[in-house]
Amino acid sequence: MPRKQRMYLPGVPAHVVQRGNNRNACFFHEDDYRFYLAVLADALKRHRVELHAYVLMTNHVHLLMTPADTEGISRVMQHVGRLYVLYINRTYRRTGTLWEGRHKASLVNAAEYLLSCYRYIELNPVRAGMVAAPEEYPWSSYGWHAWGVPNGLVADHFLYQQLGADMPLRQHAYRQLFRGHLEASALQVMREALTHNYPLGNDRFRESVERHLGRVVGQCKRGRPLVKNKSLRPL
Repeated sequence: MPRKQRMYLPGVPAHVVQRGNNRNACFFHEDDYRFYLAVLADALKRHRVELHAYVLMTNHVHLLMTPADTEGISRVMQHVGRLYVLYINRTYRRTGTLWEGRHKASLVNAAEYLLSCYRYIELNPVRAGMVAAPEEYPWSSYGWHAWGVPNGLVADHFLYQQLGADMPLRQHAYRQLFRGHLEASALQVMREALTHNYPLGNDRFRESVERHLGRVVGQCKRGRPLVKNKSLRPL
């Protein structure tokens, strides 16, 4: 079976997921999470990629990133994957693979889905029953977005900045977005986009991606986005 093609475009956010092999754990101790984030911080700077939201779960990671060029995200994932596997194998005296093949990714139409992706990512520990509220989970970007907990990894997307005129107003508005759970239709369309490496957005966004890539890309079923600004261009 041929590999599903991933696609990245400069300035366009991408939702990236990497899972442990056979859904097995890839984090075993708090030091592992810290090492992963340290290596990720170095890779982001080295390859000129901005990280907007993330969560490190026990057996997988979600990253929402915007690259400066087409190769940035792939290089970040290669850099982090290689060094983290080496660290885990040395620390726990193990051998073999840690990750489940290649990472999955979906380009995101920011105007339709960016803040919904923030919520999808940062609510993962709640949906998994690990915590009752996202602020209880330390290995995500929620603390920064909602409460201003210092986080040197996160680069605020301009749509997040538009939530308020200053940080307290943004944080308050952001917390309001988490008063309810994501709708089932939004969860479905985001999961489908990740599974098949499809662009997450409307037909205009998909067609714009196809023009930039010079090839046809897949299309997932439409779901109702939770945050939308019609004044913004898809790319």
